[in-house]
Parts: sequence; C-alpha cells; structure tokens
Amino acid sequence: MTYPIVQIRSDFPILAKQINNNPLTYLDSAASAQKPNVVIDCESDYYRQEYASVHRSIYTLSSKATVRMENVRQQVMHFIHATSVEEIVFVKGATEGINLVANSWGRQYLKPGDSILITEMEHHANIVPWQILAKEKQLSLRYIPLLPDGTLDISQLPALVDDSTRLFAITHISNVLGTLNPLSELIANIRAACNAAVLIDGTQGVIHQKVDVQSLDCDFYVFSGHKLYGPTGIGVLYVKKALLDTMPPWEGGGSMIRTVSLTEGTTFNEAPWRFEAGSPHSAGIIGLGAAISYIEQVGLDNIHAYEHKLMRCMLEELQQVPNLTLYGPDNRIGIIAFNLGKHHAYDIGSFLDQYGISIRTGHHCAMPLIASFHVTSMCRASLGMYTDYNDINRLVAGLMRIQRLLR
Repeated sequence: MTYPIVQIRSDFPILAKQINNNPLTYLDSAASAQKPNVVIDCESDYYRQEYASVHRSIYTLSSKATVRMENVRQQVMHFIHATSVEEIVFVKGATEGINLVANSWGRQYLKPGDSILITEMEHHANIVPWQILAKEKQLSLRYIPLLPDGTLDISQLPALVDDSTRLFAITHISNVLGTLNPLSELIANIRAACNAAVLIDGTQGVIHQKVDVQSLDCDFYVFSGHKLYGPTGIGVLYVKKALLDTMPPWEGGGSMIRTVSLTEGTTFNEAPWRFEAGSPHSAGIIGLGAAISYIEQVGLDNIHAYEHKLMRCMLEELQQVPNLTLYGPDNRIGIIAFNLGKHHAYDIGSFLDQYGISIRTGHHCAMPLIASFHVTSMCRASLGMYTDYNDINRLVAGLMRIQRLLR
C-alpha cells in the first residue's frame, strides 16, 4: 500500500501556510503535533451544536455530551489495549498524569527509606514530581545512566534495584534522542528483582507505534493528546484497575464525590471518576477521540513504516552537512538531535525560521540528558505522519546555507 502523504498533508490546514515567504516546514511534532481538519471540525461542531455540561444533568444535550465523552474512554481503552474503561483516567496531559500518580499512589504507598528508579534521559515531568516526593517522604532517587550512544546503560541495573525499590519510572521513547527503550526486558528484570510498580511516560511512544499496556505489564502509562494530533489540555493516565481502586483522590471538587456532608465528611466516587475533579475538558476529550479515529484510519503500522523510511533518509542527508554533530543511537524513532559546529542551537533555530523551517532548540525539558553530552543545548527536528521528503530537503538546504553564511 502506498502511503497517502499528499492526502494526509491536505488534511492538515496549517501546512499550507507560508512563514517568512517560505512554505512552512514543520519539524517540531515531538513538542506538539499539528491538527487535522477532522479534529478541528469535531471540536468546533461540538461547541456549535452539542455542547453541555457532562455528568451533571438529565436533559438531552447533557446526556448526549456525556455519552460522547464516555465513548472516547472506551476508544482509548481499545487504542492502548487496556482491560477496562475503568482503567482510563482523563487528565490535562502526561505531566498531570505523572503528578497524579506521585500525589495519590506515591503518598499512599511510599515511606522513608524507599527508592524510586528513573533514567538520565527523562523529561522533567518524569523527574521533578519524584524529586518533590522524595524530599517530602525521605526517599532515595536513583537513575540509570546514559551511554555515549544515547542508550541506557542497562548493565548498571543490578546495582540500582533492591528490596527498597518501589517504583520504576521510564520514558517509552526519548523526547530528545528518539531512543526506543527495551521496555519488556527492563520491566521483566525489575519484576524479577523486586516488587516495584512501573510507570511509562508514553508521550513519544504512543504517537509512533502501537501500545499494548497488557503486554508491557506496566502499572501506569501516560500520554498527551496534543502530541497525538489531538487538542491541547487533554491527556490520559492508564492505571491497572486493581491498583487504581486502592488509590485515594488527589484533587477534590465536583464529579469526584458520592456524598458530601458538613458533619460526616465526604465519600468518593468510584475510579476512574474520583480522579476527575471539576468540569472535564469534554471538547478536548471528544477531539482526542477524533484524532485517534483519524490515526486508526491511516493505520499506526503504516505511519510507523513511513516514518522509518523518512528517518533513514533524514539521517543520510544530514550526515552530508559539514560540522554537524548528531546525538543518539542509529536506531531512533521520530526524532533527531544535532548541533552545527560551535554555533548555539538558538542561533541555528533563528536562522532556519527565516526560511520557514520550524525546529525545537534548547534543553528540551531534559537538562540531565543534555548535560550528559557536555553541551547546554541541542537542535531537534522531529517527524510527524505528515512530514514529507520536501521537508527534509528544506532542512538540509537551510543548514547548508547557514554554513556558508556563518563561515
């Protein structure tokens, strides 16, 4: 089957935009993906024709909106192969999902002397909540170091895991290097060594390949809608039902309660709804459902195969650019990090923007990873399902032009 790149690109209206009198070359999908018409129209139509408060009333609009929102919960369940809709919690994004786990499960189950294992390649969202919790509860925070090729030094695992290890939190795919972590191997080793829970930051993983949380045997899996071609402000936290049922609520308010009494206190709703305090982002949830439907229509396997070919081409072309340093493994998914000579990443990003080329520059919310390569910043070009070979050619031509101008 030929990948329908022309049709896909036409489905994303922003790709027709001109930036500084040049065609938009959008290479920052790892930060936030662009949105197809079906997602934009879905949210707009919901606000125009069907919007109402959900879970609150019995009138027609409210009932229909509630059903539409809850149908997306079932859609997400199938998308990541969870066992039940009751394992799917809607959150603002992956960051809130991780903080929910830290503040609910972490405060409930972790005690002084326990340890949490993370890695040196984590996004700040999978570092800072554990640092805060570790300081508060007198926990130790350990990490698996990076090797120079951008993969994890798994040989260090036996020295890092012991009876005190209560949580292993790891990214599925590095948001800087595109490193695909060997999750099955790592989780099997963790399970064999201790009784730790496993949390996976799937923000980069879920957008490039099929995810099966049952096969992974993880306890928690988080991802954000805006990286999955869906709306901002919505994400998903998967938790094994047996574990979620034991977790106390983190936030209090409407919808998460069963009864409230000034004299007898409050009783809470069942999971997952007791973790969704306040009015939910129903439009975002429905828009996320439209994004998942669009992805499934194209096919994640097709997207993965296309992006794999595109990545090989991108690597070959970038290696022709003089004085370009590439970071990360040869086998990478969706993301390339690089620097050009001694020029600061911000300068490279600013120059490229003049040619309509959008890349990410800086520390990418992964300062420990950046520091391990003894630099202060990197450029990052990331692929989406709509990236084409013209985008790659423009990036390479832009870098070549910068080389000539900055000699």
